[in-house]
Amino acid sequence: MLLSLKFSVLAIALQLASVLAVPALQPYDSLAGLTRDEVDAFARSVKVVGGQPIPKPIKDTSLKLVNDKKHPWKPLRAGDQRGPCPGLNALASHGWLPRSGVATPGEIVTAVQNGYNMEWTRAVLVTYAAFLVNGNPLTNLLSIGGMSWLTGHAPPPPALASGLNTHGTFEGDASLTRSDAFLGDNHSFNETLFQQLIDISNKVGGGKYNVSAAAEMRFQRVQDSIARNPNFNFANPRFNTAFIEAVFPIVFFIDGRLQEAGETGLDLDVMRGFFQDHRMPKDFHRRGTPTGASDSELDFVMAAHDYVPGFNNGSGTFVADPNFMGTQTETVCALYEKFVNSTVSLYPSPHGDLRKALNKNLDNFYVAVESRCDQIKPYH
Repeated sequence: MLLSLKFSVLAIALQLASVLAVPALQPYDSLAGLTRDEVDAFARSVKVVGGQPIPKPIKDTSLKLVNDKKHPWKPLRAGDQRGPCPGLNALASHGWLPRSGVATPGEIVTAVQNGYNMEWTRAVLVTYAAFLVNGNPLTNLLSIGGMSWLTGHAPPPPALASGLNTHGTFEGDASLTRSDAFLGDNHSFNETLFQQLIDISNKVGGGKYNVSAAAEMRFQRVQDSIARNPNFNFANPRFNTAFIEAVFPIVFFIDGRLQEAGETGLDLDVMRGFFQDHRMPKDFHRRGTPTGASDSELDFVMAAHDYVPGFNNGSGTFVADPNFMGTQTETVCALYEKFVNSTVSLYPSPHGDLRKALNKNLDNFYVAVESRCDQIKPYH
């Protein structure tokens, strides 16, 4: 009997050891890099939701008050997630997204339409691009920030830290108001950089953040990263998203009533509210028509200085990306392919519920580009 008892204790110990070996994950953590056994163990510990249909476009796309009584700004609570995107941060702090900062991709698609009147196709494109590389396909959740004390132990390499703070996937170098990951905190507001933005806006933007200020700020941030960040990466997709990021505040953070009156510059106090405090100004109205970043704004910022996608091989040693297609911007289809390939590199051999969820979300991602691109189906 004593021998039997010893074997029973040993069996329990081995089971406990196998459980403890599984990384402690939150439901919104990325599963990239986990073994099949670890994914299976995680799936048994949560409610598997998997990929879900994309919400339909919102019906009311008119000029509308969005900082209203139902969506007041509230300060962060312990554990709330905020990250590198000031637009999503403000939506969470006003309750258009869950105030926790953890949301489904469907909630994000709907929130950016309701809060900013982002055009539906653009909302689908950016949301599912981010979700595929930073979200959790099984629970259908994404953190708009990153790891905190709530996330538990990080998954083992080469898995990614959860959320949009993860460097080199959706978040990238040369941010307007956040440091490069190599140089420090890549997701928190940086007062020094914002003061640089103010100085540039006063010098070339007439005291407001307009396309002229955006063009100069983008150039200065790239030059600083080239000089100081030996790991600076300005290849696609970051090459394109960096310019979209530069004009995003002009498109979505100017009150819609002012836009209709012809205003093209963003008040710097309003900009600080969005970027530093995750806060819409009092009585803020979204724009009156669905839109994304316009080609004219992007073209102006990109044409203001000479740019080429590339990366550093040490500080101050920027070289062009040899895979660059030779045009100022790569096509949407090339960017679509890059994000699909990134997903495959994170999940090289998924199975079961994970494979089904990835296929559904890849299908959702493709909806945004289906009129222009051939679909890639890596897991079919």
